[in-house]
Amino acid sequence: MKKALMISGISAMAVALAACGNDDNNGEANAGGDNNGNNGNNGSNEASGDDGETYTLSIGHTLAEASHYQEGLEEFKEIVEERSDGRLQIDIFADGALGGEREMIESLQMGDQEMVLTSTGPMSGFAEEVTVVDLPFLFENHDHAHTVLDGDIGQGLLDELEPHDLHGLAWWENGFRHVTNNNHPVEGPEDIDGLSLRTMENDIHMAAFEEMGGDPTPMSFTELFTSLQQGVVDGQENPIPVIHSSRFYEVQDHLSLTNHVYNPSIMMISQEVYDELPEDLQEILREEAQAGAENEREIVQRMEEEFIGDLEDEGMEVVQDVDLDPFIDAVQPVYEEYEDTFGADLIEEIQNYDY
Repeated sequence: MKKALMISGISAMAVALAACGNDDNNGEANAGGDNNGNNGNNGSNEASGDDGETYTLSIGHTLAEASHYQEGLEEFKEIVEERSDGRLQIDIFADGALGGEREMIESLQMGDQEMVLTSTGPMSGFAEEVTVVDLPFLFENHDHAHTVLDGDIGQGLLDELEPHDLHGLAWWENGFRHVTNNNHPVEGPEDIDGLSLRTMENDIHMAAFEEMGGDPTPMSFTELFTSLQQGVVDGQENPIPVIHSSRFYEVQDHLSLTNHVYNPSIMMISQEVYDELPEDLQEILREEAQAGAENEREIVQRMEEEFIGDLEDEGMEVVQDVDLDPFIDAVQPVYEEYEDTFGADLIEEIQNYDY
């Protein structure tokens, strides 16, 4: 089928400042703190002897503790710590406790934070090549996306991070994004016309909605629920697990399964930190990051299947059988706009990748 450590650590003050400056690009942040009960001394390098040095790696993300990210990371933490006989300790910081995605990536570059699980939303400011995966309707389904990202193309995109002092470990995911709004059901691109929709600060996503006549409005996720409630924007777009966990059914009447963008995430580590790890611990991180990705993807798909029915039970009108062809036709100018940026050959190779 085809188709288309030297670990420098972060002080408690830095954590507090980062949390105040959360600029969530992922569309999935909620207020909260570190579920591990840490007191802010994350990222410390604890020596336990010359032959058994212990490395504490802090990984931050902007999603809630009830999210697919958190569930996947907790299992990743358990396996990594067990397999390394405790030489690798993983501290998870949820809810943007270490800052927004862009802030955390910058901290990785400086070696001040060890790891992050981030959407591709802010990546255009670091390694634009990676954002080819943000093109609308690039992937047909989960299997298509996973096959591409777990193969040579996906590894090649992760390799683009290294010149920026970042080391990509594996592709995790948020899932396919869908449109909700308060005005009317969205069954075709003409129904997007005139809708003000909150989007991530992602130029590709915004261009796609503009081609359909929409009014994309980037804003912090932390402002979104209130903005929907007050009618500042008509709607928004996010994966099903986010729509459900954020209780958007309380302020949105209509959900359409538009699948307009597959939204992957990247687990990455500071290149400086990675280079300081012993080779056996590097190997554990690489292998378990990939195994963790496969587990987290199953979590996402389980949530998608379960939560659509829940959203209907909560009163949302759900359009499930959306004819995607008119949407695909409507966003073709976006491909023409970004052809020079990513290369027509790469785009075509992804679209036609066998899976």
